[in-house]
Amino acid sequence: MPRRTVSSVSQKKKKVPQINPEFASFQLEIRPSKIHRWGVYALEDIPARRKVMEYTGERINRKETKRRSEEQGRLIYLFTLDPYWTLDGAVGGSGAEYINHCCDPNIVTVIRSGHILYMSRRAIKKGEELTVDYHFDKNVERIKCACGAETCRGTINLT
Repeated sequence: MPRRTVSSVSQKKKKVPQINPEFASFQLEIRPSKIHRWGVYALEDIPARRKVMEYTGERINRKETKRRSEEQGRLIYLFTLDPYWTLDGAVGGSGAEYINHCCDPNIVTVIRSGHILYMSRRAIKKGEELTVDYHFDKNVERIKCACGAETCRGTINLT
């Protein structure tokens, strides 16, 4: 008698995003997050005030940034580098684009010589999700925050 198996199109394995180790200073992995979709997690302890990883992506100008941000049905991973350039982490991203927002983050952003660096704000324990404050402007569409921090603003926008 033939063995029966259950198969379903909805059971297809979803592709898990990956960290590009070339841009990470510590062992990190991407896995599901309680905050939002995917998150980046430390696979080892990370000391305070250390470079954790670099945010990478396609360098695009203001006009292209506006066009991409208005596209429907596209995941947006745009990070403003300066008044003219933006990095689109959806194209050539290091995995840093999956670091979620938190109102009490464990990493901070430093922009140095045209590079966006994520630095540890404090010691980060193995297994901890990396988080950064997105600092979205208070004058743009308000986005509800799900970070769960005691000091949560309720929005990822500055107030």
